[in-house]
Amino acid sequence: MMARADQDGAVAGTITEDIETILRVENAALQRQSRADRISDAIASFAGTMGFVLLHLAWFGAWVAVNIGAIPRAPVFDPYPFSFLCMIVALESVLLTTFVLVKQNRMGYLSDRRAHLALQVTLLTEREVTRLLQVTERLAERLEVEHQSLPSPELSRRTEVESLAQELNRKLEQEG
Repeated sequence: MMARADQDGAVAGTITEDIETILRVENAALQRQSRADRISDAIASFAGTMGFVLLHLAWFGAWVAVNIGAIPRAPVFDPYPFSFLCMIVALESVLLTTFVLVKQNRMGYLSDRRAHLALQVTLLTEREVTRLLQVTERLAERLEVEHQSLPSPELSRRTEVESLAQELNRKLEQEG
């Protein structure tokens, strides 16, 4: 029972280490952001909230109420059809779209980096597993273990990633 607890502790320690590594990588990416990037992200993030929607509903409601004369003593400054409001909303739309696109571009870049890192780790894992299978096959031969109980010999050969990518592209083109 003690060995199991030690093993669970080691797994938990490994998981904690992995999480901390991921956090360090993510925090390093955040630290590389410029001030403009952080401001842009904050604006784009706020634009996607209910608070943003409610703020706009209140703002538009107040604007319309003032400019149709519904609020006494408030001067009408943009009478119907609210041309000034339309211009402000159009400018805001352009700016918000730009902020969102900037954020999406940065997120795409980070996503590509993560995908490249994941691919690198996957390729390293594949090589390590292939080597382990080769060692297992050699041990089985020395111990005269039947090959039927071993994984397919195909798995113990190195995966040719370029060939795999070409085959995948060929299959995808056939379907498309």
